[in-house]
Amino acid sequence: MKIKSVLLITFFILTQFAYGQIPDSLRVIISRGEYSTAQQMMRQEIAAHPAMDPLLRLRMEFEIERLDRIRKDFTQTSADIVEYVKKYIPDVSLNDLEKWEKAKSLEFKIIDGEKKYFNRAAPNLFRIDKKLKQIKLKKEGPAKPSAYNRLEDVRKIIRTAKKSAEKFVNPVRVKITYRVTVKPDVVPDGEVIRCWLPFPREIPPRQTDIKLISAFPEQFLIAPTDRLQRTIYFEQKAEKGKSAEFRIVFEFTNHAVYNHIDPEKVVAAPRTSELQPFLSERPPHIVFSDELRQLSRKIVGDEENPYRIAQRIFRYINDNIPWASAREYSTISNISDYVYRNHHCDCGMHSIFFITLCRMNGIPARWQSGWTTKPGSHGMHDWGEIYFEPYGWLPVDADIGLLNSVDEEEKWFFLGSMDGYRLIVNDDFSQPLYPAKVHFRSETVDFQRGELEWRGGNLYFDQWDWDYEVEFLEAF
Repeated sequence: MKIKSVLLITFFILTQFAYGQIPDSLRVIISRGEYSTAQQMMRQEIAAHPAMDPLLRLRMEFEIERLDRIRKDFTQTSADIVEYVKKYIPDVSLNDLEKWEKAKSLEFKIIDGEKKYFNRAAPNLFRIDKKLKQIKLKKEGPAKPSAYNRLEDVRKIIRTAKKSAEKFVNPVRVKITYRVTVKPDVVPDGEVIRCWLPFPREIPPRQTDIKLISAFPEQFLIAPTDRLQRTIYFEQKAEKGKSAEFRIVFEFTNHAVYNHIDPEKVVAAPRTSELQPFLSERPPHIVFSDELRQLSRKIVGDEENPYRIAQRIFRYINDNIPWASAREYSTISNISDYVYRNHHCDCGMHSIFFITLCRMNGIPARWQSGWTTKPGSHGMHDWGEIYFEPYGWLPVDADIGLLNSVDEEEKWFFLGSMDGYRLIVNDDFSQPLYPAKVHFRSETVDFQRGELEWRGGNLYFDQWDWDYEVEFLEAF
């Protein structure tokens, strides 16, 4: 688009700026993939209107940043995809790619006139498409058994809980070493780098006995226990030509949770002021759209029992929305809508989608996340909690879903119970950090890897590396 045309469109959208929203006409340009044009227009508006509504300015500045982040998530070409797929389907064609694109199995965007695929679109294709998944399985064989056997762990939890008549059982004590390394010269020499790292929440009796062993730098600030996204904060000056490391070592104990739920005892949750926030919409990611209402009616049918409704939602996600590597959450305008339209997602998206559908049906649901500490396969993970009257708040993991067991109690374990291989950092999403972050967050929803910035702006994920080590001290 020529500069004259840009200026004409810019003049047209000025009349829509009064309410602090990016106007629909500009959103149309973005939806067409004209990112450079949209960014140019927004920069011109910001420069030309110093008295612009501050909220609108922030939204436009973040939209400029968001489009750059999308570019970083979508760098693969059709040739890249074909090269990967050929390992399993030697005669793959561009027509095949188009077929998978229409089926929402191959994620792409048109960016400034070029078709670009999500960086992990090719591996995801063999997770999402059932036929391709079988082709890969036939060629490579089943994955090697993990050091952690989830079903056996669940059986141990249930046995211990029933024998002891205790709800919180099988404690696991671990030592975590977590470090972030800022790459050399991404921050000018002498400038202060601000860093927030994840720190465990105190949630007795589920997560207890938190002990900080060491920290670098040695001066730090730990967020109060009531912070729902808990952090430990550091500052360090950048040195020319050198990386900057932030490191913590801590211990904690997490307990497995077992709840025996009698569906016939579950009744509708009371509409109290304490529960109302967990029954409500929370834009932009928890929105009761017409499309989701229609899907909800299809899933739930005429069921009225809250537990049975949750089961139907849980099973629907398990059967219809496979796990796949996800793009950065900060690039997605509405996560629940994204899952609805794409029919694949990762653990955090599974959780948001489950929470949204539960709330739509009068079942309080909320977020929880952090890391797993499973032997041999620890990593970032998101799950949640669900409220059943008269049982109260119970853990739920819609990403793990149904276990492959003929025993109904084992099969539905993660709808109300939880293993003990968890590090809980967050009891909500999109919460302000402590102390406050000045610039945009790299992760606007979750908080697991950390956040960094300096006086000149945010440090995005491509400007630093992270490492997470787990050492088991006690497991019973």
